[in-house]
Amino acid sequence: MSRTVLVTGVARKFASRAARYLADLAETGPASGRGAITRVIGVDTVVPDADLGGVKFVRADIRTPVIGKVIAVEDVDTVVHLDVNPPMRGRLGGSSNKELNVIGTMQLLAACQRASTVTKLVLGSSTAVYGTSPRDPAMFTESMAARGGVRTGFPKDMVEVEAYTRGFARRRPDIIITTLRAAQALDVDLEMPLSMYLRAPVLPVVAGFDPRLQFVHVSDLLAVLGLAVTRDRPGTFNVAGDGVLMLSQAARRLGRPVIPLPSLGYATALTRIARAGGAELPPDLHRLLKYGRVVDTTALREVFGYEPTRTTEEIFEEFRAQVRGGVLSGIGER
Repeated sequence: MSRTVLVTGVARKFASRAARYLADLAETGPASGRGAITRVIGVDTVVPDADLGGVKFVRADIRTPVIGKVIAVEDVDTVVHLDVNPPMRGRLGGSSNKELNVIGTMQLLAACQRASTVTKLVLGSSTAVYGTSPRDPAMFTESMAARGGVRTGFPKDMVEVEAYTRGFARRRPDIIITTLRAAQALDVDLEMPLSMYLRAPVLPVVAGFDPRLQFVHVSDLLAVLGLAVTRDRPGTFNVAGDGVLMLSQAARRLGRPVIPLPSLGYATALTRIARAGGAELPPDLHRLLKYGRVVDTTALREVFGYEPTRTTEEIFEEFRAQVRGGVLSGIGER
């Protein structure tokens, strides 16, 4: 069965890259047959800055019933939902961002439920769904629940988004649903919270804590998305590079001085320092920079069938080379 794919949030850099990647698969892959992509539709409320290539862009708000009309008119059978993001500078923030994440997902799922053509949903989730707390396990598997740190902000949004998706799965068991819980991509071209934090001239850290960090390479994430669309891989999967990197190691390798701050008041100090550098970091980042988070990717290999090509350390070293090479040097630069 050939596929018409709808990708949400294509004004965001990663989503636009993902949409173009899928469109390229349509051009280079088989013209027909099971899993073959024939068309890619990208939707967002604003026109993307990036060149979408062969992607057809439709200006639509997933928070409104218009998205249902787009699905119907374009005969969409595969929905890739990537418009769930932490609040960052230049886009919605605070309550508006939460409305897009949660209300937008609810409207999109309602549209999919009504559509007889939709047979597959791929949700771009995040390892933020596991939260961050001092009671976390050494590694989170997909069956584990958060121990803490999901009561506010982006982690809370992700928990709610996944809960609505599970409810949708019960109502439409005929639809294949793949949930990809991705670690943060460390890439100078993407506005990811950790990437922006690590570009700062100085790094505020929590005194007495040295969190373990884990990243995913963009090429691996795109490859996993492509497989989820072109093949049937139902289930929930952690997507991350092997290994971990301590925050102290990252700072040392980047040549960044650190500012140890007391735990009490760290979140406020981090926000102020970031804003002074021209960046807007999500308020929940301070917990990750205190406790860290690591996930297990056994299911990605053994069930989904994908082996990540980059380790966390290799991803970081590539990022470090880009930063030191002058691609980006300040937290507020683009």
